[in-house]
Amino acid sequence: MIRIILYILLGILTSFYLFPVGLTILPDAFNTKMVLALVGGLLFGYNSLQERGISVQMGLLGAVGIALFFSIVCYIATDLNNTADYAYVTYLGSMFTWLGGAYMVCMAIKGLHGRCNFRVLTNYLAAVCFVQCGLALLIDNHEGFQLLVDSYVQQGQAFYEDKDRLYGIGAALDTAGVRFSIVLLMISALLCHDEQVRKSTSAIVALLLVFFTVALVGNMISRTTIIGLAGGMLYAILFSGLFRFEIRFSALKLGIWATITLVLVVAIGTFLYRTNDDFYGHIRFAFEGFFNLVETGEWRTGSTDKLNNEMWIWPEDTKTWIIGSGIFGSFVYATDIGYCRFILYCGLVGFSIFSLFFVYNGLFFMNRSGKYATMFVVLIVMSFIFWVKIATDIFLIYALFYCVDEFVSSGNNDDGLLMIND
Repeated sequence: MIRIILYILLGILTSFYLFPVGLTILPDAFNTKMVLALVGGLLFGYNSLQERGISVQMGLLGAVGIALFFSIVCYIATDLNNTADYAYVTYLGSMFTWLGGAYMVCMAIKGLHGRCNFRVLTNYLAAVCFVQCGLALLIDNHEGFQLLVDSYVQQGQAFYEDKDRLYGIGAALDTAGVRFSIVLLMISALLCHDEQVRKSTSAIVALLLVFFTVALVGNMISRTTIIGLAGGMLYAILFSGLFRFEIRFSALKLGIWATITLVLVVAIGTFLYRTNDDFYGHIRFAFEGFFNLVETGEWRTGSTDKLNNEMWIWPEDTKTWIIGSGIFGSFVYATDIGYCRFILYCGLVGFSIFSLFFVYNGLFFMNRSGKYATMFVVLIVMSFIFWVKIATDIFLIYALFYCVDEFVSSGNNDDGLLMIND
């Protein structure tokens, strides 16, 4: 019983990292990510003192260097344009905040499980996303529970209510869709490559249930989730082993259970679609493009129409193209598109460095993990697809990977580590 409680508490801790929120018990300027980062930083300092030295990933130092360079370019953009919009000038600080929070989460996982590898981390992230989807439906259908959540959690819920959007505890809009997408890809990679998972029917069924539930409800929360669904399905097609001349039993078992789980989720979804008006509306929103394709013969959604017709806004002079206007916040340019917002803020110079940052992180982990190498290639591609819809930062997932045992210790002994001893 005590261990189950610890699992739940660790799940809450992971959720506070993956989906940060403000709480009424915290000062207004703080959210759960900042608290985790503070505790994680103190824990890292304590562990370093105990080990009488600091272990730092060499790859992480390269990432820090690129992030520092990006922050400097953003500062130059604001300085040249006489603005005080420091949204990404402080990006290096944001990076260390994610790293501190990630260290706290991974050390907590290691403390409870004795290790923090890709499998265990993915299981927790998957569980958190699954629960968030359930919370979103519960908040939408139970007014008492919604009032309870809203009385303790500060997450801009008034805006979600005004726009009639589903939300969980910190999980809402495109930010949630991006995180759901990443976790869907990780689940697919785990099912394809982890032999321990593929040998366990219960693990396969649980992960497939989470995958299809998050794919369904996650799209109701944010249609950006479709990127992860497409990426995860494509990954499974390529690497599950089902589409080879010689099909192994483990691949066949995975395919059978995937089919059964998909049919079950579709059946339940269809039943609710036909019997529940709220669910009907959410499904119509989630898969608007598919419904329009079937009913009108044209793939289109309200959001894509707005993106295509209104939000492709580019600089109008050479200086802005090169170094930007130094303006990111306040929705001055009336666009959500990441490419437009980043270039308008810090120009092609800043955007190129920011792009390099995510390519670098993806390639670093691709080289550190032969088993999951292709997953990191897909993650790089997804980063650039996300920016078509929203200006977002997915370093939070790389921060976790920098703390995962098998990525830290892969290679020969301390290969890839910088040891600083006193």
